[in-house]
Order: sequence, then structure tokens, then C-alpha cells
Amino acid sequence: MSFSLYIAKRYLRSKSTNNAINFITYIAITGIILGAASLFIVLSGFAGLKDFTLQFSSVVDPDLKAETATGKSFILTDDEINKLDALDDIAYYSKIIEERVIITLDDKNALVTIKGVDEHFQKVVNIDSVIDHGSWLDQKSNEIVVGWGIANSLSIGILDFSKAINVYVPKPGKGQITSAKNAFNAAKAVNVGVFFINESLNDLYTFAPIDMVTTLLNYKPNQISSIEFKLKDGIVETEARAKIQAILGNKVIIKNRAQLNDALYKMLNTENLVVYLIFTLVLIIAFFNIIGSLIMMMLDKKSSLSTLFNIGATVQDIRKIFFFQGSLMSIIGGVIGLGVALIVTMLQKTFSLVMITPSLAYPVNIKVENFFIVFFTISVLGIIASKIASVRITKSLVQNY
Repeated sequence: MSFSLYIAKRYLRSKSTNNAINFITYIAITGIILGAASLFIVLSGFAGLKDFTLQFSSVVDPDLKAETATGKSFILTDDEINKLDALDDIAYYSKIIEERVIITLDDKNALVTIKGVDEHFQKVVNIDSVIDHGSWLDQKSNEIVVGWGIANSLSIGILDFSKAINVYVPKPGKGQITSAKNAFNAAKAVNVGVFFINESLNDLYTFAPIDMVTTLLNYKPNQISSIEFKLKDGIVETEARAKIQAILGNKVIIKNRAQLNDALYKMLNTENLVVYLIFTLVLIIAFFNIIGSLIMMMLDKKSSLSTLFNIGATVQDIRKIFFFQGSLMSIIGGVIGLGVALIVTMLQKTFSLVMITPSLAYPVNIKVENFFIVFFTISVLGIIASKIASVRITKSLVQNY
């Protein structure tokens, strides 16, 4: 153990004869403990909110999705189907057709995205878990499943055969429109279920059998908008992605779950970064107490420092004493703060101390990386504060006592 570190530990354990200095030191350490605890609790809270938010959007997101690179659709050939069927990495895949359509009921209408899905869609994503009322559609029918927002705005019931639901999509082509009949393809449908995911998806999507949507859009057989994949357990995503890309070629762009929700991920990550920076600023202010405490202690121990200097300690050695002391105060305070934060977050997870609604506890998620982020932040700020304070030691200070 070095001489400077040994003296720093002695100074850290011993009390000053000046009660004001002891009080300032206690305030400084308390500020570090509370700052570290607050930062970790906030990061855990945001991690919980992120997981809570993404679980609603990702419930209908596949592991991988191959979207058309150009235009609205592409042709999936029989050879490509055979190769996808033979690919061991894929558990299931579902062919998808998506298009903007108009749904009308009585005198109400809404512009929605119809999503034509095949019989494997229920195996690719856990769609059954979000069916709030009714049931899932039958492929050999004109049944649809609408979002809660669409059902509410159009007053759509379940299995209401007395009111016809009409689905309209503009016909492709050029030239002047002479009548509404010639301008739109139309299909009648029956709603059999209502799903609830989140507000944006509830107001946007309507699910339908893929054959119904193929007929509505005048698509050719195997003309689709995308393919959604569920991978087998233990499969490396990047490897599966490369194999699928090799089969389908450049006509598709393959995205994973994070890329399908890139805007949401960016928003949540940005919010997390902003909160981290705000609390780091609070910690920086708290570390001014460390600087003040160290400077006060230097002045209080001038006689001791002069003695150390006279027996051979250099100015650099004496500076290291207070550098080590400030660093130890920061690290010890940070560790204690992390311990307090861990207890608080565990209590929240176990006993739901803070509630968002009467039935929903504020979500928290304890992540190992957050421990390292907080400890690294505290350590760096402590080292900087200790360095700023320790350079106040000069030869004249320890020599002219």
C-alpha cells in the first residue's frame, strides 16, 4: 500500500476537530449516495417503461420481416417457397398483403390498413393474446378482425349480420373516373373479433384472410407485400437473416423486431439519454460539496501536512492523499447508493409501492449495465472533483505553516 493511500484512508476514517468540516463531509457523502441511488432508480424505471411499451407493439411483430424493396408488392415464386420450406432456421412463416382501404358501415367510414394474412399467421405472432372480444378469423371466409379504435369509431359489432361492412380500395389504372363503381373494388365483410394492442395500432389495422385481400386488390397468386418469419429457438438471427436474404434476393429488405419499431426505439433511447444527462448534471452539482469538503480539510490539517512535508513527503505525495481521499469518498458513496437503489427497486418489483393506475404498478427493470453506468459515472466525477481539489495543495501551503 502506498504512503499517500494509507494516509488518505486514515483521514477518511478519522473525524476532524472542527464540527463544521465533519458536517460538510457528511453532506457531501450523503449527496453522492442519494445521487447514485436516484440515477440508478430512474434508469431502472425507464428500462421498465421501455419494456412495458415495447411489449404492446412487439406482440404482433415477427422475429424477421421481409418487405418489398420497391413498389407495393413482389412475386414469391414456387422455387423460393420450396427453399423457404426447407430452411431449418425457420419455424413458421406467413405471407402478408397490406394496403390502405376504406371501410364503411352505414353512414360512417374510416381509412385503415388492411392486412391480409394466411393460416400460419397465428403461429408466427401471438395474435390470439390481443383479441379483446370475439375470435380470430376463418381463412375460407370474408371475416375480418378490427382494432378497438376502428370498432369504436364505426360502431362495429361482432357477428352483426344485419349491417353490412363494406371494404373499398381504388382500382389501379389511368384516365378519368366516370363513376364510383368503376373507381373502386369492393368486398363485403363480417367482423368476428376486436383486438387491443395500443392506440396507434388499434386505429390503424384490420386483419383479413389473404385470399379475400388478393381478390380485392386483383393480385396474382403469390403476389404479396411481405413475409413474416418466426425463427426456431436457439437460432442466430444474423445467420437466419443472411440465408433468407440469399433465397429472396434484392427484391426484399429484411428487418428484425427492433428495426420494425426503429422510431419507437429511438424515442425511448433519446428520453433515456436526456434523463441520464439531467441526473448527471445534478450529480456534478453534488460533487462541488466533495471539492469544498476536501479544501476545508486541507486547511484544517495544515499542521499535519507541514509535518509530512518536513519528514520527506513531496507536494505530489500530499496531493495524492487528498486525491485518494476524494476518490474513496466517491466510490464508497456510489456503492452505498447502488445498494440503497437496489433495495428500493426490489421492493417496487415485489410489493408495487408506486402505482400508475389502481391495477398497474410502475414497471422497473434491474439491468446489470445500469450498475456499471452509475458506478462509472460516479467514479469519473469523483476522480475529476478530487483532482480539482488536490491541485490546491502547493508548496507554500505546506511549507509556511
